Amino acid sequence: MNKSTEFFGIDISKDVFDVFSLETGYNQFTNNKKGFKQFIKKLSKDSLVVMEATGYYHYCLAQYLYEKGYAVSVVNPLSVKRFIQMKLSKVKTDKSDAKSICEYACNNEVPLYTAKDKNQSECLQLLRLMDTYVKHRTAMKNKLDGEQVLGIPSKAVYRSLSRTVKQLNKELALLEARLITLVKEEQQEQLRLLKTIPGIGEKAAILLVVFTDGFSKFENSRQLCSYAGITPTIRQSGSSVRGRSRISKIGNKKLRNQLFLSSFTACQYNKACRELFERIVAQGKSKKLALLAVCNKLLKQAFAIAKSGIPYNENFVSKMA
Repeated sequence: MNKSTEFFGIDISKDVFDVFSLETGYNQFTNNKKGFKQFIKKLSKDSLVVMEATGYYHYCLAQYLYEKGYAVSVVNPLSVKRFIQMKLSKVKTDKSDAKSICEYACNNEVPLYTAKDKNQSECLQLLRLMDTYVKHRTAMKNKLDGEQVLGIPSKAVYRSLSRTVKQLNKELALLEARLITLVKEEQQEQLRLLKTIPGIGEKAAILLVVFTDGFSKFENSRQLCSYAGITPTIRQSGSSVRGRSRISKIGNKKLRNQLFLSSFTACQYNKACRELFERIVAQGKSKKLALLAVCNKLLKQAFAIAKSGIPYNENFVSKMA
């Protein structure tokens, strides 16, 4: 990073965002267009604005700055948290967090933000709402089962819960249909290619296309595996500490969970995945570890096919993956 760059660390919340820069110090602005316009008056062409990914709150500011031509970076909150812990900081305020984000940017390479188009943005919104509805539906089903266990459930309660579950099913079907339509509008061919992989169904293919932005976010399959959080972590120190290798789990949980479900089908119908699973189990390792290795293999196959534009072929993919 150019040393002449002026870093702005931002801690953002629903109503306001706190800003810290070594040159201008601390400022606070409202998290709306008025605040955005006031903030950019502080920026120059050498400015780099760094903020944490905070669900919804950072999105509008990041998009606004990007469209205005300013350099923006949206970083992993966990990375900043570890940086703060490393400094043994005992102060936790919005002001101190903005300063810590600024210091983090000064000491680390940070990725530049690339704005999402309207389709990509809507796909992510649809997935988030679908997640919310699925959790709500599960809660309603559990409540329904609990009422039935009572033996003499209230008819009013039972009917209300049943109506809620039915309505949630209807809403989920509508959202899923909209999601499929959006993905097919821009990535129909890529979606078709991914579904040629035994084990990758439509749901897994859609998640791969949406979360990777058509695989444009990654230069190689290793980056994709890291993004999904299925790369192994090794715990070893000296001669006494020999911890078991585990997956990192620092990544996209939804994609990781879907891949794990897909791995069961892949072990049956995907030749490379089946051979990998059987080889690992034959070495005396757990089936769960073998399934995680299959998840890794599926991602590598998906990356190879998406980048090459060639449908699944057992021999061809096994060489590239």
